[in-house]
Amino acid sequence: MQEGVREETRPAERDETPAERSDRNWNELLQELRVTQTGVQLLSGFLLTLPFQQRFESLTDDQKLLYLWTVVLSVAATGLIVSPVAMHRALFRRHAKTTLVTAGDRIAKAGLVVLAVTVASVLALIFSVVVGTGPAIAAVGGAALFFVGFWLVLPVAMTKGHRRLP
Repeated sequence: MQEGVREETRPAERDETPAERSDRNWNELLQELRVTQTGVQLLSGFLLTLPFQQRFESLTDDQKLLYLWTVVLSVAATGLIVSPVAMHRALFRRHAKTTLVTAGDRIAKAGLVVLAVTVASVLALIFSVVVGTGPAIAAVGGAALFFVGFWLVLPVAMTKGHRRLP
């Protein structure tokens, strides 16, 4: 028995073949990507409309650079989050589901990191325009703490004492 984990609280092994496990993991990954993809697409759409607003011309050169950086990040996050689906199309019927799930998991994690930086950049741009650079830096720091806390520290803490299933 693992240290700190009572036997009855341990999750039972699933009675599934490796192929069934890969299928289940792939389906779970797709569900997560669907949720994330919607948010990234809405954020990207919002960003793409900004230059066509009258007030956009009043941005400083630094704010315009921050805006462009944010658009690049948004496009990168979109590409990463959609990438596992494109990989699935390329690997379809090639019996590479385990490879696909592993690569898709890694790319989805990278997409979440880029998404967090994108959201922090949007926050920086908005705070910079509305109240200035100092508050923008503070807002980015707060966003970074939030994402690290809820997207990294909390999940890691929740896994302490739990055995990783294949």
